[in-house]
Amino acid sequence: MKKLLLLVLVVAACSGGASDDTTVVDDLPVVTATEFEAHLAELEKPAVVNVWASWCLPCRSEAPLLDEAHRQFGDEIAFIGVDVQDSQPAAKQFLSEFGLDFTHFFDRDRAIPNFYGGLGTPITMFFASHGELVSIHNGVIDERTLALNIDELRQTSS
Repeated sequence: MKKLLLLVLVVAACSGGASDDTTVVDDLPVVTATEFEAHLAELEKPAVVNVWASWCLPCRSEAPLLDEAHRQFGDEIAFIGVDVQDSQPAAKQFLSEFGLDFTHFFDRDRAIPNFYGGLGTPITMFFASHGELVSIHNGVIDERTLALNIDELRQTSS
């Protein structure tokens, strides 16, 4: 029995008992649709806005694609996430898990997607600079669709 207890203690000590992830994510700012619209209007560059939730499996599948697009085009296009119908702890865990280091807002009541006419979750919206809505993609976005929409945004901002 003592050997088993010692083995359990050694395994627990080696595992650290806590996550090795040291990323600390602050609470997401809560925003209304009107505040969000004003935020977009102030942007000097186009924006890709992704509506997501931590519990949404398609959102989880597209997160790495959005992260890669942000890394590639983040200098010329703003990437913004809007977490809906979620909790702050779950949202923070999602962002930490996927390393999404662009701007995110918290919208528990889905006011933002409702304001722009998006359906379901996920939704990806594409805006020209100063907040003019160009297009909405309802559902999980694939690499080709994201690339085509980003190319359109880049052409309109030139």
